[in-house]
Amino acid sequence: MRRGFSGVRRCRVFCREVLQIMKVVVGLGNPGKKYEGTRHNVGFDLLAELNRRWKVPRPREKFEGLLAEVAVGAERVLLLAPQTFMNLSGQSVRQVRDFYHLQPADFLVVCDDMNLPVGKLRIRAGGSSGGQKGLQNIIQHLGTEEFPRLRIGVGRPTGDRNAADYVLDRFHKSELSAVDQSIVQGAACCESWLAEGVAAAMNRFNAEPKGSPPPADRPGS
Repeated sequence: MRRGFSGVRRCRVFCREVLQIMKVVVGLGNPGKKYEGTRHNVGFDLLAELNRRWKVPRPREKFEGLLAEVAVGAERVLLLAPQTFMNLSGQSVRQVRDFYHLQPADFLVVCDDMNLPVGKLRIRAGGSSGGQKGLQNIIQHLGTEEFPRLRIGVGRPTGDRNAADYVLDRFHKSELSAVDQSIVQGAACCESWLAEGVAAAMNRFNAEPKGSPPPADRPGS
């Protein structure tokens, strides 16, 4: 009896220690081959780069998403790709939060942003959705805006082009180099967030060239 109780106690202590060091990188996008390579799916593309860098085990279907776990230094990291389609991403994120008893600050959400030029990165500790529907749904499900997010610029449509259609387009050939570079830099930003925290990542990856004002926040898609 005593030995069994001791084993349960050790398990509980171990579980608490694991939860204290777990972080989650959430990449937003739409599931299915139809949407691969589209502007809306840069969050999925960044997860693919992290999978390559960290040699992440094959993900499993759980919490309405594709979920993989890997050790990165001293951290246990979950990589989550919600499979709910973009506008319902919060359903998957909330299930992960509830199951692992995580705090909003333990999540880094990666998504596209039309308010930034193609390839530009912007990491923040919190704030509004800026009109990004997946981010807005996560805010609703978590009940707070105070969680880190990494936005990857995809540019704005020209003329009277519909924004909802624009983000479901693939990148133009002339944009691919900047996009590829932003995915690599975005992965490095995630590593900085894990190792040093969001403030250090902001200082490193949000720097503007001298004389260049930061882009204004405008509603996106």
